Amino acid sequence: MIDKNYAPQEIENKWYAFWMENKLFASKPNPNKEPYSIVIPPPNVTGVLHMGHMLNNTIQDVLIRKARMEGKEACWVPGTDHASIATEAKVVAMLKEKGIEKKDISREEFLSHAFEWKEKYGGIILEQLKKLGASCDWDRTRFTMEPKLYQAVIDTFVRLYNKGLIYRGVRMVNWDPQGKTALSDEEVIYKDVQAKLFHIQYPLSDGSGSVTIATTRPETIMADSAICVNPADERYLHLHGKKVKIPLIDREISIIPDEYVSLEFGTGCLKVTPAHDLNDYELGLKHKLPVIDILNDDGTLNEKAQIYVGVDRFEARKRIVKELNEKGFLVQTEEYKSTVGTSERTGAVIEPKLSLQWFLKMEDLAKPALENVMNDNIQLVPAKFKNTYRSWMENVRDWCISRQLWWGQQIPAFYLQDGTVIVASDKKEALKIAREKYQLFALVEDDLTQDPDVLDTWFSSWLWPISVFDGIENPENEEISYYYPTNDLVTGPDILFFWVARMIMAGYEWRGELPFRNVYLTGIVRDKLGRKMSKSLGNSPDPLDLIEQFGADGVRSGLLFSAPAGNDLLFDEKLCEQGRNFSNKIWNAFRLVKGLQIEEGNNLPEHTLAIEWFQSKFNQTLVEIQDHFSKFRISDAILAIYNLIWDDFCGKYLEIIKPAYQSPIRKETLEATLNIFDQLMRLLHPYMPFITEEIWQNMEERKAGESICRAEFPKGGPSNTGLLSQFEQLFEIISKVREIRNTKQLSPKLALALYIKTSNASQYAAIEPILIKLANLENVQFTDNVVSDAQTFVVKADQFFVPLELNQDPAEVKAEAEKELGYLEGFKKSVEAKLANERFVQNAKADLVERERQKLADAVNKIKSLKEILEKLA
Repeated sequence: MIDKNYAPQEIENKWYAFWMENKLFASKPNPNKEPYSIVIPPPNVTGVLHMGHMLNNTIQDVLIRKARMEGKEACWVPGTDHASIATEAKVVAMLKEKGIEKKDISREEFLSHAFEWKEKYGGIILEQLKKLGASCDWDRTRFTMEPKLYQAVIDTFVRLYNKGLIYRGVRMVNWDPQGKTALSDEEVIYKDVQAKLFHIQYPLSDGSGSVTIATTRPETIMADSAICVNPADERYLHLHGKKVKIPLIDREISIIPDEYVSLEFGTGCLKVTPAHDLNDYELGLKHKLPVIDILNDDGTLNEKAQIYVGVDRFEARKRIVKELNEKGFLVQTEEYKSTVGTSERTGAVIEPKLSLQWFLKMEDLAKPALENVMNDNIQLVPAKFKNTYRSWMENVRDWCISRQLWWGQQIPAFYLQDGTVIVASDKKEALKIAREKYQLFALVEDDLTQDPDVLDTWFSSWLWPISVFDGIENPENEEISYYYPTNDLVTGPDILFFWVARMIMAGYEWRGELPFRNVYLTGIVRDKLGRKMSKSLGNSPDPLDLIEQFGADGVRSGLLFSAPAGNDLLFDEKLCEQGRNFSNKIWNAFRLVKGLQIEEGNNLPEHTLAIEWFQSKFNQTLVEIQDHFSKFRISDAILAIYNLIWDDFCGKYLEIIKPAYQSPIRKETLEATLNIFDQLMRLLHPYMPFITEEIWQNMEERKAGESICRAEFPKGGPSNTGLLSQFEQLFEIISKVREIRNTKQLSPKLALALYIKTSNASQYAAIEPILIKLANLENVQFTDNVVSDAQTFVVKADQFFVPLELNQDPAEVKAEAEKELGYLEGFKKSVEAKLANERFVQNAKADLVERERQKLADAVNKIKSLKEILEKLA
């Protein structure tokens, strides 16, 4: 007995447990099968499921489920990223709640707390993905800080260092004062802000006047090393070489000439602060200026500032502006549009800071990664992102890979007491090198000090497609040899350089080949007003609440109804409601079919015809769907399936074969219908796995452990195009009759007569019973004449008349015919113009041109028939 209502929560829990129990998502190398592998973009262990994860992982699940049904050895590797900055912040906050400060405990104690936190919270997002229906091989779950993956990162560092690609040096870096760590250029998010431009007077040391500079950062004036003017600026020619005093601290600095200063910007005088601006740093090197760093790592002022020591930089700005104003140094303040860099992880405003860091040379690594995307060996979908990718890769900078944190892979660099650095996989190996290279035989491990920094999180995740198969430590193992390169990567365009480009670099560096063949770039999930979803705006629904309300299938399909690759998705809960309604529609259709009683006897001819028509329609749609999949048009594919099931199967096919109330159906028809239903569920399964499993299991008795997950994906067959065209005409006629009912407000139960004026009555013989049933007609009659007092319409070249009990005003009939004639003549002109365009005819697909020609022929026939009607009414 099939339940009346579809209850997704109960069904989803039941079938996910069944899939897990029977290890239906498990994969292992099989030389007799084609591999299909994808790796999950590892979510942060700090993360919980959000709408972007929902979209991304639904698409991955669609791809992996389809590949599994196609008989491929499908392997979807899940895992999480340790997320150095974000996780360390969480652990520090947790310790504070316990009254523990990070500075008061050892590194080992801190890491112990961090792993404890990870074990408690780090797997939440993966458990949530199971609610979504994600069919990952969960036995393969990896973590970027697990021992094997940790060692892979260390060995990568050592190898690249030994190749001369990693170096250590003092450079101007992006400093996150909240995370207290350096960031790479790609981890800085630039935001437009409304700032203030402060005009400040610097008095000349000889008392002969002053110069005025304009700055947005008055809190850095104490770090100034010079005032710079353009050598061609006539206003300041007499001041070259003179000195000024920095307001508030009276320290003297020189006025220097350099073309770097724009004549148009501000006052023409530039304060040079080498420690706190990249361009000023370069200028300082050129003029041998002192570097005065006045900021602590947390963004507060240090002793070198001389004033407001220990005060946060932004609070110091307020106080300094106030004091400058009170002492007469502040000339004016104006509103100013500026761009500030912020930390991608903490949101803090970045400080340019001179720092001793580790860097990876990128120029040579970037070359094969650029070439193989530009030549489409690796395809970006959509291709519009190739330009962005090329711009990044052609202007790549060395990657700052060190972070001033404890949570992460500790840099494998060991220092002797004189500062000599030895890079090795561990302290034991470093000691061996020191003894062999420097003849320091008395050296012991305690004489070596390991670099306290850890590696950038991306330095582990760029190895992900290789390291999850242990391809760094064991490069010839069976799994890496079978599953690598992976097939498709699904991710967001916001990490195209952060992660995707670097994985490509690692692929060519470590294995000499690409890491994946296609990169499907999803759009950003936005609300219906176009705003990016975020906690701060409060416009992002909880995905688990949506699943609870609409069912996982409803949410999955709802998300994908409007998710074209690379284009943002305007999310509305009505999409999920549409998905839930689709589930209910399918469920009710299944209840109808399973509830039918059977009778023996030959199949009705119209049912045989309907079965043949739908199978052709199915095969035709399957070709479209496979084409959509090949081009990653995942949204178009599900819309095609939706229309096939909702409109063609439920709205047309079932209405044709459905017997009268409480009447039986022929056994042959029911068996064919159940076979069609089976094929539809297989087709839909990658998108809506739960309801399709429930229905498929209830169609017939299944073997233990048997699942639609591993049932064969439909292969289709030939389509009867003539029959498809005939049924298309049939449904247009039915639609026109129903339109007349609605317009004239006639009861659906009222049987109508239909007259057809045609030169070929035999074409209607086979479909006449279907036409009578679905249009609710008394009968169909053929005529050579125009039928008076009837509603008329034209399909193809034939005229149709529906006499009504109430006589229709001939003037009304004439007005409707003239209106339609006017429309058709305009339509005919537009199609003729398109077909007269040589470029369209030559470049468009042949079937598209043929459809336009058919439209023209239909319009010509309809115009002819309408003119005949108007002649009769004249």
